[in-house]
Amino acid sequence: MGSPVAPAAFLFLLCALSLLPNLASCITRHYTFNIVSHNVTRLCHTKSIISVNGRFPGPRLIAREDDRVVVKVVNQCANNVTFHWHGIRQLRSGWFDGPAYITQCPIQTGQTYTYNFTITGQRGTLFWHAHISWLRATLYGPLIILPKRNESYPFKKPYKEIPILFGEWWNEDPEAVIAQALQTGGGPNVSDAYTINGLPGPLYNCSSKDTFKLNVKPGKTYMLRLINAAMNDELFFSIANHTLTIVEADAVYIKPFKTDVVLITPGQTTNVLLQTKPYYPNANFLMTARPYSTGLGTFDNSTVAGILKYEHPPNQSSNTKKKLFKPTLPPVNATAFVANFTNKFRSLGNAKFPAKVPQKVDKRFLFTFGLGSNPCPNNTTCQGPNGSKFSAAVNNISFALPTTALLQSYFFGKANGVYTTDFPTNPLNPFNYTGTPPNNTMVSNGTSAVVLPFNAGVELVLQGTSILGAESHPLHLHGYNFFIVGQGFGNYDSNKDPANFNLVDPVERNTAGIPTGGWLALRFLADNPGGLCIAIDLPELVLIMFDLSTGVWFMHCHFDVHTSWGLRMAWIVLDGSQPNQKLPPPPSDLPQC
Repeated sequence: MGSPVAPAAFLFLLCALSLLPNLASCITRHYTFNIVSHNVTRLCHTKSIISVNGRFPGPRLIAREDDRVVVKVVNQCANNVTFHWHGIRQLRSGWFDGPAYITQCPIQTGQTYTYNFTITGQRGTLFWHAHISWLRATLYGPLIILPKRNESYPFKKPYKEIPILFGEWWNEDPEAVIAQALQTGGGPNVSDAYTINGLPGPLYNCSSKDTFKLNVKPGKTYMLRLINAAMNDELFFSIANHTLTIVEADAVYIKPFKTDVVLITPGQTTNVLLQTKPYYPNANFLMTARPYSTGLGTFDNSTVAGILKYEHPPNQSSNTKKKLFKPTLPPVNATAFVANFTNKFRSLGNAKFPAKVPQKVDKRFLFTFGLGSNPCPNNTTCQGPNGSKFSAAVNNISFALPTTALLQSYFFGKANGVYTTDFPTNPLNPFNYTGTPPNNTMVSNGTSAVVLPFNAGVELVLQGTSILGAESHPLHLHGYNFFIVGQGFGNYDSNKDPANFNLVDPVERNTAGIPTGGWLALRFLADNPGGLCIAIDLPELVLIMFDLSTGVWFMHCHFDVHTSWGLRMAWIVLDGSQPNQKLPPPPSDLPQC
């Protein structure tokens, strides 16, 4: 008689056998990113840009849920570079998250680094982009996660799927734009155009030939994978005489709802269904996007346009003149529209895709989130507020990037001189956050982080401020999704506002806009890093509650100018007690500073 099987081993064997039917669908998908410089012409202006594989926007990364994605980055340009797979959970793979000097040192000229991560419990549209300085102005592309094989969408399968990427174009080098702004202390020069899939469209001078055209057939359903890769602007988007049905936000299915206008902030992705007309309309339809902005600073107040064209029926002449319809977009400062629109998002919340809103809270924090200033250096003239330099801060601390990566310093126990762990849990000097701003707008500067025990439930209130102007801030938390359970204007009231939270079916996202002069309430639930997949090699004011995965996780405004001014901070999450709750050692090719 053989020896008895230990209960734990027997349960593991049963679990493994139950997953065998899915193993064949877990594959490794290999990509190579060659970072190169080449000339591109827009607005009759030719300049050298940095791109992936000579493509602008960059190539699509396509995988299925549970696949492993391996991206070898070969840096052949003069700039240091890193890449972030925006929205990917990075369970126990924090070394590959990508923000420069947070989880890795930059990939220097002539060097390579291979990103290696598994997509767990996610499906839909995300995107990838550079995560150092302003290089993501041209280094970005779609990250499309298909459902597991033999699984379908929770809505009728579309006839065709098309990525729609919004971006910004500068005639000057964006690196020079932000370098000048940081030197002078003023706001950076705004972009010269917005783009759809890299093209400005007919409303800009010298750009009629550089127009994105979407050719469709009558009576079909198209899924548009909307991605806002713009650097500094939230955007309204609409297609003339067509209604869109929103079915997904940040790679999470939602309860479908119809709208004529979509608001999408930098860092957000939104899948929409476009039902074409049942007949050939003998007309073309503009699809346009322009900014939503409420701040005091200048912004690119222009409009990008593409054209929706119905394929011509074979029995009609293609020379017939077609009428051109234009959509109507909200005013540039339509804050009420934005609040009403964002309140419509709800998680699908069914048995297969439940809304797992956490209830347990172990740690509570209140962070203010907004602009400020730094003194002008001696013997220097600055162009910021009252002769100072623009800055931005969380709890009045403007985050200074270290010269070595936080994750490396944390993992090897070398924090001394790199970062401190005394980030304040509440504002040190409370004030009327959305009322008359204080006279003193100066911020402090430092590299400070919050340290949390593994699997702690955290409640975080991020409160917008009116210092140097109230405006919306798109918050992005690396490594996690969060549930948006409420939002409001004015100062968050911890005694009254929670009574109105949606704890049943709130939307789940990785990036969310803090309302202008208000607050946004979020709760976050992290998936446990479990599961089994054998990869087969074949020739991407806020209230937050979350259980945490180990590592160092960046949180920042997704307006790149605000991030450059210091509107960012880091969470350090300690290891758990179990082997699968510990961060593995770094890969052998991890770049060094």
